[in-house]
Amino acid sequence: MNWSRAILAGVVGGIVVSVANFVMHGIIMANTYMKYPVFTQEEANPLWFFLIAILIAIAAAILFARTRACWGEGIGGGVSYGFWVGLVGFFGPFYNPLVIEGFPYFLAWCHGGILLIGFVVLGAVLGVMVKKS
Repeated sequence: MNWSRAILAGVVGGIVVSVANFVMHGIIMANTYMKYPVFTQEEANPLWFFLIAILIAIAAAILFARTRACWGEGIGGGVSYGFWVGLVGFFGPFYNPLVIEGFPYFLAWCHGGILLIGFVVLGAVLGVMVKKS
């Protein structure tokens, strides 16, 4: 495993996922979020979202690089990896309606889908950048 290549792929993937998340959460879902009082808290610094996305992507990239031989070649192998990793996290947002008062259940499905899409996008980037040895 080439550590520097895996970390670089994670950083690039984290940047791409940050852009995708901004489009999905900040543009596509923005009007939906405005309808619910649960989303009225003080805004967080966007740099934290960016940093966390990169850290998650680096961890996913290292796991992908360590298991690269198990996945198909190129973008297809990366998308497959991203799908399965995303599926692991898909149901995590289903805790939100249970613990956040006023969090609509259908948004758990939206957040799970957005998470899954984000990991598929990340997997595509990793599939292109991390080659089989």
